[in-house]
Amino acid sequence: MKYGIYYAYWEKEWGGDYLPYIQKVKDLGFDVLEVACASFEKEPETYFEKLRIEAERVGITLTGGYGPSFERHIAAEDGNKVKQSFAYYQNMFHKMQLAGIKSLGGALYSYWPVDYTRPVDKPGEWRRSMTAMQSLADLAATFDITLNMEVINRFEGYLLNTAEEGMEYVRAVDRENVKIMLDTFHMNIEEDSLTEAIKHAGASLGELHVGEANRRPPREGRMDWKGIFSALKAIRYDGLVVMEPFVQMGGQVGRDIKVFRDLSKGASQQKLDKEAAASVAFLRRIAGEV
Repeated sequence: MKYGIYYAYWEKEWGGDYLPYIQKVKDLGFDVLEVACASFEKEPETYFEKLRIEAERVGITLTGGYGPSFERHIAAEDGNKVKQSFAYYQNMFHKMQLAGIKSLGGALYSYWPVDYTRPVDKPGEWRRSMTAMQSLADLAATFDITLNMEVINRFEGYLLNTAEEGMEYVRAVDRENVKIMLDTFHMNIEEDSLTEAIKHAGASLGELHVGEANRRPPREGRMDWKGIFSALKAIRYDGLVVMEPFVQMGGQVGRDIKVFRDLSKGASQQKLDKEAAASVAFLRRIAGEV
């Protein structure tokens, strides 16, 4: 397995310059850096070539995350909106390829976070999404990109809330480059058993996001990390394990993730670095013990 972290652990706004984080996460003991792809359209092609060169130099795998806005909703009833979304993805996939990014995860099947003031038509959206995802997966395949459907909690989305729903969706789409992504934060809310959810995903598990129930970095606490890694071992998982901690208030990141108290406890950048390094060392130790 390879262990990673989402750049936004250190940031309060989405986007920004990912280049400095490549060496940083390597120095902290990580193998993988996850970056946000929403702002890729704003950067020139040369920037993504620099990302690839730096990642190759340092020995870091880059992976992408994306929470589509309502305007990029591939299951929308508005055909023009869907067409525009595909053009947006085409550009994103091209720039991902330039950066050497081979996987994209998130609520790609819908939009995020869901606006519950709008009507909810889960059966209709499921059908539209499944059909559109087949075409999106075919497009992604031309760039050698895997799409990971992130299963999220009911407060952020309604289409895929459990591993069972995620697997049903992945089977319906029926594309080799469409996998399921599980996240311990969301699983802690929705699943009866985190370990059984992982086992249910089995070979279709494309990526695992990890974090404590309150979105702090993984550590000794109430999450059953030994059980989680035992389940990963049982399915012979050898993919990416990426932590997605969100501990700082403020900015669009804090608003979107709903961080309304300082979970970092006033931590400096140096303290955040130290906690991230301790967390990835903890995960490696637990994995080695099971």
